[in-house]
Amino acid sequence: MKKIGILHGKERSFPNAFVERINSKKTDGILAESVTIAKVMQGEPSGYTVIVDRISQDVPFYRAFLKNAAVSGTAVVNNPFWWSADEKFFNNALATKIGVPVPKTVILPSRNLPADTSEESFANLAFPLDWEGIFNYVGFPAYMKPFAGGGWKNVYRLESMEDFFDKHGETGELVMLLQEEIVFDEYYRCYCIGGKHVRIMPYEPRNPHHLRYVSDFKPSPEQYQIMEEIVLRLNKFLGYDFNTVELAIRGGVPYAIDFCNPAPDADKASVGEENFEWVVETAANYAIERALSCVEGSDNLTWGEYVKRSVEKQPLM
Repeated sequence: MKKIGILHGKERSFPNAFVERINSKKTDGILAESVTIAKVMQGEPSGYTVIVDRISQDVPFYRAFLKNAAVSGTAVVNNPFWWSADEKFFNNALATKIGVPVPKTVILPSRNLPADTSEESFANLAFPLDWEGIFNYVGFPAYMKPFAGGGWKNVYRLESMEDFFDKHGETGELVMLLQEEIVFDEYYRCYCIGGKHVRIMPYEPRNPHHLRYVSDFKPSPEQYQIMEEIVLRLNKFLGYDFNTVELAIRGGVPYAIDFCNPAPDADKASVGEENFEWVVETAANYAIERALSCVEGSDNLTWGEYVKRSVEKQPLM
């Protein structure tokens, strides 16, 4: 019996539906359940052929468990080694190399010294930074947000240089991005599962959270195709099995705003009935596909084209 597990926290609607959907298909030799962890022994198999991870970004113990499972042959969705290394600034930098439009973005050192450091730890950092060059490059209004993390936490819209210094003073030890504001005509949140299945959803981030999927944006067939190609390209190079890409359309050009969401919102109450059904069905089919193709004793993780081409000394494009 090949077991498919889902690792989650307080989330319920998607994990429960995911398990029920897989088991309802009655695929020979496949069983799905919520992951149970009684002990974690180094180099010992987890007991799961596939694990879908929805929570390890918040629980370091789970991240260690998933890496141990992966080295023992479990197909972990998403790759815990890559997710541990990835962050939003790198994603933007990679996008510039593979032809995906992104807002002008810079990364900033934390406002306060990180724990266990002193001023001497930053001997290579110019003081002051070239603020004039930074502000001229990004422009105002601008957005400031953490270079890692999500959930719209610690996100600021800034009107001026003075506003920046005021708000940056509140960020403590967080490493922040300063990013050009894209004044958009339309906005879309796009699921990508298995690096090949795409669901493009009209999305209005200016609405209250529970109404963000309520919008009347309707892409033309040509625009839909362009957005789908961007979503697939980003996930191909990053190597995510389960991710969302947010695209802001300005002057007909889709700008990738946020595309590091490997545990994206899949709650029925927020994404809506039709989107929820698509995510559950597509994720269930993909997990079964991964379980059936899993090779015991091998590396069964997904590695993106950036890593694979780097190892093989090949150009990115």
